[in-house]
Amino acid sequence: MTCLSYECSHCCVGSDVALLILPRRHQTAEKEKDTIMTSFTGAIVLVTGANGGIGAHFVRESLARGAAKVYATARTPREWDDERVVPLALDVTDAESIRAAAEAAPDVTILINNAGVSASSPGILTHSDEEIRRNVETNFLGPLFLTRAFAPILAAKGGSTAIIDIHSALAWYAVAGIYSATKAALWSATNSLRLELQPAGVQVVGVHVGYVDTAMAAHATDPKLDTAELVSTVIDATEAGEFEVLADDTSVRAKAGLSAPLEAVYPQLAARG
Repeated sequence: MTCLSYECSHCCVGSDVALLILPRRHQTAEKEKDTIMTSFTGAIVLVTGANGGIGAHFVRESLARGAAKVYATARTPREWDDERVVPLALDVTDAESIRAAAEAAPDVTILINNAGVSASSPGILTHSDEEIRRNVETNFLGPLFLTRAFAPILAAKGGSTAIIDIHSALAWYAVAGIYSATKAALWSATNSLRLELQPAGVQVVGVHVGYVDTAMAAHATDPKLDTAELVSTVIDATEAGEFEVLADDTSVRAKAGLSAPLEAVYPQLAARG
């Protein structure tokens, strides 16, 4: 049986829970000791969904920050005008494609899980079975299995390696049906992977953001974060040794809502009879 009590003084208290109850001066020392920072200077980066939008900005900004090589992956990769960019075919929903990518790019030091799809409607009950499967396979299983394929490669390098997972503020605000569900699942998996890979010196960064000015958010009328600003913020955070990026006010509010009563986060629940 797993003990979850904060008052427990035995070994069943996990290291992260124990850190929560340490005096602040000890927390600071522990954080400094365990900090993992990954530089993009000289890095070998692999970006999924690199043909456009956020992915294309990650390719360009990685090079601008000094990356030695960037694998720009997509189902049908595009051509690039920089010899440091290596187009690489990758379908994150296909196990054989993932295996082939790991074999083709054994020098990767930074993996950026960016590829994703959205849902056509906000309600899980209105999605088709195929749409649900497509979202789960692309947004959750794809980055999870790709990470599992590259984890041994990154861990073997002995540090200065990272995995960056692009989540969404909608992981914490369940108004986007299966899309919200898959991003919430990826957030949880990222937290697990971070703990498992930290001893090997692999930094795992989770990124939360609301609307970004890309084709996927073309329908949205709410304010959108500039793509270049998002990518720059993520790389800055990675190089500073951070584990989580709340890239905009929407993400900050969404995370704060996790500790609020459900009726405050979803006012429609308070209107029930």
